[in-house]
Parts: sequence; structure tokens; C-alpha cells
Amino acid sequence: MSEEVRRRLEELRQQIRYHEYRYYVLDDPEITDAQYDALFRELVQLEEQHPELVTPDSPTQRVSVEPGSQFAKVRHLSPMLSLQNAFTEEEIRAWDRRVRAVVGERVAYVCELKIDGLAISLTYRREDGSNRARLDRAATRGDGITGEDVTPNLRTVRSVPLVITAPEGLPERFEVRGEVYMPIASFEKLNQEMEASGRQPFMNPRNAAAGSVRQLDSRITAGRNLQTFMYTLDPAGPARSQWEVLETLARMGFRVSPHRARVESIDAVIEFHRGWHERRHRLDFEIDGVVVKVDDHAQQVELGFVARSPRWAIAYKYAPERAQTVVEDIVCYVGRTGVLTPVAQLRPVIVGGVTVRNASLHNEQVVNQKGVYVGAKVVVQRAGDVIPEVVSVEDPRPGWRMPATCPVCGGQVVREEPYVAHRCINPFCPAQRLERLRHFASRAAMDIDGLGTSTIQQLIDRDMVRDPSDLYRLTVDDLKGLERFAERSARNLYGQIQDSRRPSLARFLFALGIPQVGEATARLLAERFGSLEGLRAATVEELLEVEGVGPSMAREIRLFFDGAGGELVDRLLAAGVEPQAAERRAPGPLAGKTFVFTGTLGRMTRPEAEELVSRLGGRASSSVSSKTDYVVAGESPGSKLERARRLKVEVLSEDDFFAMIERLSS
Repeated sequence: MSEEVRRRLEELRQQIRYHEYRYYVLDDPEITDAQYDALFRELVQLEEQHPELVTPDSPTQRVSVEPGSQFAKVRHLSPMLSLQNAFTEEEIRAWDRRVRAVVGERVAYVCELKIDGLAISLTYRREDGSNRARLDRAATRGDGITGEDVTPNLRTVRSVPLVITAPEGLPERFEVRGEVYMPIASFEKLNQEMEASGRQPFMNPRNAAAGSVRQLDSRITAGRNLQTFMYTLDPAGPARSQWEVLETLARMGFRVSPHRARVESIDAVIEFHRGWHERRHRLDFEIDGVVVKVDDHAQQVELGFVARSPRWAIAYKYAPERAQTVVEDIVCYVGRTGVLTPVAQLRPVIVGGVTVRNASLHNEQVVNQKGVYVGAKVVVQRAGDVIPEVVSVEDPRPGWRMPATCPVCGGQVVREEPYVAHRCINPFCPAQRLERLRHFASRAAMDIDGLGTSTIQQLIDRDMVRDPSDLYRLTVDDLKGLERFAERSARNLYGQIQDSRRPSLARFLFALGIPQVGEATARLLAERFGSLEGLRAATVEELLEVEGVGPSMAREIRLFFDGAGGELVDRLLAAGVEPQAAERRAPGPLAGKTFVFTGTLGRMTRPEAEELVSRLGGRASSSVSSKTDYVVAGESPGSKLERARRLKVEVLSEDDFFAMIERLSS
């Protein structure tokens, strides 16, 4: 192999990285699209001829060709903090006084536009102590401590560099943080495409960006034209101020917002905020305010933190703009899980520089609390300056009712007591088809690896799969006809489908998507009734005997098996699916004990911890009751912890839980 080929490959990669930086980061291209395409084609051809020379950071390796099956949880190197909010001049001046009371009168602030996107963290790792660093991981913010690993998807975003030159003073691993967002023009184009294909459009660019980042198939993300602005370097390395951090990130090749300023008075902060309030509609992205940070890092350390927010930074938000219009209709959209959401169709009105035609009414209770009706004069605002909502109604008239049948399939709609949600319970409903099939194939359910979102969408679009039972009638030739499927990939997926024909009863029950029945409850139902036949014959009274099953869930289970859900089960059985009867476990050290997990665990996922409890003879439940023996609280526990305290259920930390396991297992 000639050294000339190696040199040409590296030369092409460097040229393409440079021109991608000029185009996607600086928005200042030096060559035409045709010239760029010619360079890229030459690189692809050389790499195809010499696959042993392909590197992970090559521009050709941004998009993964194999869909993933789920998002792993990852812990950030340090917490991703949230910000306190200020909405008025009085509030921002009060914050300034608090800052100066601690650090003195000599303080400078950095003002940055608050992008309404999805917070992300990019982890880079140095190569063998050099200043060259590769993208190691990309994660969402999550709860601030733990996020979701979305590396394959963020690799497709062209303004995210796969390799950088790191300045001296940074450790082997470091994080770069910022926002990923969808430009307004891309958002409008995407919604037009979704509406044309009969799918529900996204409510706003932020939701569209979040949905695009969390696609299981990175090829879908690659087609969504996402962009980034980065603003944090952790640790900051040689930078001694926020302004130096932004300058350092720009030199490293990251996209940094040009709309920023370093000022030395709160009056200048207010003027920056006011100026962008007037000009923000000229931007090609959504903002909902200005982020103000104390510039000097030493002063930031002196100010410290309160709870999970820094005292040295604040979000100075814009008050939502309002306008009056008329409700022309109230229609219900059916979500991917079957939940019906009423939406007010409005006489078009401009709010905050954007034409608003729809406003979510959330549920039947909200519609009637506000008294919305067809023909009502309403005041609408963009909540957080982004999401349209009805603020008030002139002459309110309660009395609107959710339809009794699904507007998409005509199936029965039930209210999920004690909740306010209404759900179409027809598992064959076209509006739910994609999400139900994704859930059915997921790792915790039937575990059909390789059956990603794009493949499922193709099967739906070609009318090859209407419900999960149709998967088991597919042939290798059927799969070979799909885009990006050759003989090998078709046989692999066919084999995965066939291997899923004999699931455990618990997996099968979870895969069915019975409302309110999660993994833990599915295991308890499998253990209690032993077989599918036993569960299908169970009465509501017998279901209520199962730990964690209340009246609402018992009713949902019976409705499912008595209605279209029973038909789905029959179709799956006829297609050759054979759920295996639950094995009776020998008594273990946790026999008779019921555990509930809440929050994020560090040593394993919650489903893994629940499975561990089950293997040791105990029970893992999804809800806290007086029958619960222990609640295990990880990071950021939810309402289950408060309920445990009210019921005086013993609460264990994660370390306490594993110490108990080790003690009882020894």
C-alpha cells in the first residue's frame, strides 16, 4: 500500500473538515457545493478501496448505518446545572445587588442569547497525551447528573467536530456543553413534510430538536439539519473568565454564538436584553431570553451555588407576548401512545413575530377550566415565548367533552382513572402503530435488535406491518426490498424476529403495551398467574391481589384482554409466538420483601436492579403502598420518596441497598 494513498486520505479529511467548519460553523464557505461534493466523493472512493485506512473521525463516519435499540444512561463529569430566572427589570437588578454584595462593585457580566434548544454535553478524549482530541461521547442533560448517550446522533450534526486541537491545560477527558437546536426554516419544512404524510407536526422547534436527537436511527437525525451553539468548557483549562471560554471554544472549532457581549454594568445588561427583544424575530432560531453570567471565574467560585443553580448566572427571560383571536374548532390529535390531546384551531394571528394557528389544550379538564368552545374569543400567548397556549377566554363556557371514539380509528376511548388523560385502547390504531411497534421490539420487551424506527416506518408505509403479529409473517425477500437492506442485513433481522418467538411471559406482557403495565408489574403478573391463559382468565378481584395493581390498572388490564388487546394476543399466538410460562423461583434471601426504586442509580439501571430483586426472591413494584418494605432512592428521586416518607416506609440509599444484598447473599 503506497504512502501516497495515506497522505491523500489525510489531506482530503483535513480539507473536508476545514470546509465543513467554514460552512457549518462560520457560515462563510470558501468553495461551492459542487467542489465540496467532489472532495467528499474522492474520499469515499479511496476509503472503499482501502477500508483498513478508515478512521472513526473521518467525515464519512458521521452517520451510523445500523439503528440502535435504546439510549444508555451516562453520568456527566460534573453536574449540568439549571438557572434561576428573572422576568422583570426589578428582578435582574435585585440579582445584580446580591452579586455585588458578595464580590464587590468591580464586576463584569457576559450576556449570551438563551437558545431555546436541547442542552447537550460533548466529551472529548486526548490521544496518547497529545493535543489532538476525539469526540468520545455525546449526552443529553437529563436530570443534570445523568443523561442519555446520543453519540451516534450528535455525530451527524455537522457543526460538532469529531476531532479537535485541545489547548494546553485540559485533562485527558473534558466536556464541551451547549445547545442543539433546529433552525426555524428547517422546522417549518419538517412540519410541512410530516403533515403531508399524515403525521402530527411538532409543536415548536425545541420539541422538534429534542425529538430529532432522540431518534433510534441516526440517519433520521442526519436529515433534520440540526445546529449547535456551545458555551461551556469543563474544566475551563487556561481560560480565566467566561469570555475567554467562548473565545477558546471558537478557536477550537466549535460554533459559538456571535450575539454576545461583555459589559460592566447592570444597565448595559438590561439594554442588551431590550435590544434583542426587539430584534429576535430576525434570527433563524428561537430564543426566550438572555443568559447573564459573572465573567470572572474567581468571582464565580466566590459566589458559589444554591441547590442546583449557580449564584453567578441567571436567565433573564422575555415576558410572553399575547394576542386575541377566535377558536375556529377544537380537534383531538391521537398521540403515539393513544392519548388524545385536544387542540384549539385558531384564526391565524401573529404572536411574537410568529403566525399561530393552533394551541394545545392538554386535556378535557383544562378545556373546561378555561371554558374554551368553538367560536370563543381567546387571548393566546407563546408560553416561554415558544409554545402557544390559551391564556383567557371571553365569556367562558364549560361543557366540552372528549369524543367517545377515536377520531383516527373509531376505537373506544376510555378515561384513565384517577388521571385526566383519555386514551384510545385499540392496539391496531394507525396513529399508535409506529410507537407500539417500537415498544414491542425494544430490548426490555421482545428484544428484536435491528428493528429501528426507520425500518418500522418503511414497513408501515409499504403496508407490510399493521400490528406486531405481522412481523412474524415477514420473509427474507420482504426485508430485502427495504431501503438499505441487502441479503445479509435482511437475514440478520429475519433471524432476530424468529429468535423472539419464545419470550418469557413477563417480556411478552410488557411488549403488549397494556396501559399502566410496566416492566415490574409485568413480572409480578407473570409470577402471580404463571401463564398467559391464567392471566387472561383473571377477574378484577384477582388482579387486585397483585402488589402494585390498583383499581385503575386492574380495569385497564381487563379492558385490554376483553377488547382489541385480546384480538392482538390471538393474532400473535396464531403467528407462532409462544410466551413461556413463568418459572417458580426457589425462595431467596429477599423472599417476602417488596422494593420500589426511584431516581437514577449509579451502579446499574433500575430495570437491572428490579431483576436482581426478583432473582433473589423478592418483588419489585412500580408504586409505593403500605405493603412496600423498602424504597431505594437514587439521584433525583421523585414523588415516590415523599409518599414513602408519608407511609413511613423504610428508605434505603443505593449503597444501603447493595450492602443489604451482599449481607443477605453471603
